[in-house]
Amino acid sequence: MQCSGCVPDQGIINLRPPDLAQLQTLLCANHLPAEDCTEQASIFCGIFEAQELIAAGGLEAAGECALLRSIVVRADRRGKGLAQALTEHLLQRAETEGRAAVYLLTETASDYFTRLGFSTVERADVPLAITRTRQFSSLCPDSADCLCLPLPRGSG
Repeated sequence: MQCSGCVPDQGIINLRPPDLAQLQTLLCANHLPAEDCTEQASIFCGIFEAQELIAAGGLEAAGECALLRSIVVRADRRGKGLAQALTEHLLQRAETEGRAAVYLLTETASDYFTRLGFSTVERADVPLAITRTRQFSSLCPDSADCLCLPLPRGSG
């Protein structure tokens, strides 16, 4: 899924421990869970403008699947394709890793992710490994929508 005006993939880098404070600030400013950032730092990547983190997201491995985590863009940088570039980067990573599907939880972005090919699924149908993630089991409320994208894309 290419989009005109998206940030090129090389602009997306893996976050390092010194980036955690900026990640937590960005997540909190957008009302997203930040409680497990420290122990989950290695799963996040981001886009920087100068030295400032302006967009981030993560991919947490869980068994044969993965959980897409906290795709977030600073409010004044939205509408420039950053979320789509990050999502595509992480979905490509999941495909490269041979994941069977990518799941996510959201309270506000179901329509956005549906446009990217995700479908709503019942929580009862989610693989056990996904339900055991901290994000799924305690950080996101039960009211959050659960979505899934089977991989590889384009098959079937």
